[in-house]
This record gives sequence, C-alpha cells and structure tokens, in this order.
Amino acid sequence: MLSQKTTMPTPGSALPGRATPVTTDEVHFVTGRPLKGPHPEGFQTAVFGMGCFWGVERVFWSLPGVWVTSAGYTGGYTPNPTYEETCTGRTGHAEVVQVVFNPKEISYADLLKVFWEHHDPTQGMRQGGDIGTTYRSAIYYLDEAQREQAEASRDAYQAALTAAGQGEITTEITPAGVYYFAEDYHQGYLAKNPEGYCGIGGTGVTCPIGVGVTSVSGA
Repeated sequence: MLSQKTTMPTPGSALPGRATPVTTDEVHFVTGRPLKGPHPEGFQTAVFGMGCFWGVERVFWSLPGVWVTSAGYTGGYTPNPTYEETCTGRTGHAEVVQVVFNPKEISYADLLKVFWEHHDPTQGMRQGGDIGTTYRSAIYYLDEAQREQAEASRDAYQAALTAAGQGEITTEITPAGVYYFAEDYHQGYLAKNPEGYCGIGGTGVTCPIGVGVTSVSGA
C-alpha cells in the first residue's frame, strides 16, 4: 500500500473520478473574497505544492498583497477528485494552494522565496510524516516568465542547500493543468480549526532571492 501511495499512477491506472466538481466554499473564510473570482484586473495566480495544504494556505493568505487563496488538487489525472481519493495516491494529484496576488504589492519572486523557505523540497514523495505523491513539492507555472523564475530560484536555493550540507531538490516544476478546488471543509482550514494540524516546516536555509540573486521580472 505504501509503494502505491509513493508511486505516480499512469493515466490508465488512475481513479476515474467524476464529471461533477466537489462542493467547495464560495468565498474565503478569512477574507470574504470569492475563491473562484472574478478577481481584480491585473492580478496574477500562482500554484504551489508544499505538503498538507492546510498549513500552506495559511502561510500565503497571511502575506500582504495576496488577494485570496484556496486549497485544491492538480498535477494528476483524475477529474474532480475527492480528498479520500487523492490520499490513496491513485489520482496523481498533489495537494496544492492557489494564490491570487497583486503583483504591484508582492511579486512572484517573493512568493517563490516563501515557497522554498516554508517546506523541505528535498524529500521526494513526502513532506515530513505525510507520505505519498499527494504531498510532493511542486511548482505549477502559468506562463514562461513564471517557469524561468521558478527554475532560477530552484538553482539558487540548491546552491544554498548544498553549501549548508543538505540534499538535492526534488521539486516538480511543470506547466499548470486543471486546478480542482478541494472540499469546503479544507478551505481556510486553520482559521476554521485554529488548533488543527499544520505540518509546515522548512530546512532552515534562507532562499537567496532578494539578496543578490536576480530573478526574471514580469510575473
């Protein structure tokens, strides 16, 4: 069973899913803003996988310049998956957070720095005690500018990790596919359940973005 959870399925072996989306919140529990939009003109979107999305979402909704966040699933094959299905490892999806942000207040590079520093990107198909493909480290880019920045930040952070005697980054950097909103009880989870499980923990190594590492502008 563990090997099944830590090995990506093929399109043919993935669970079939369903045509109807799961029920989710209409507005964010903390900000009151619509999860699915419409969002203000000029705002941009980022999608990150850093392990359990409960703690990850709180990290990002707390940042100045972030308009709204949501918990969801992407990167796999099963249409409109449920949480229980993703936990089997048979959907191929990762737990992710979608971040809608105002680039005039916070840049994509700023978000990448938060991404690298708030989880351990060297752990493969796990994050701490959470084991399985659904907990893998991932950046799903929405355009070429995001891809270039994500790859440059990975290389910079790898150099910092290597200098600190830590391992190789296993983060998946791939084009964003269909994003499926997670169930309503997952949205804003740690605001609804302040004593709930967080699961966030980094390597302790600072990402050098902003201290001499130049990232591609335009995101």
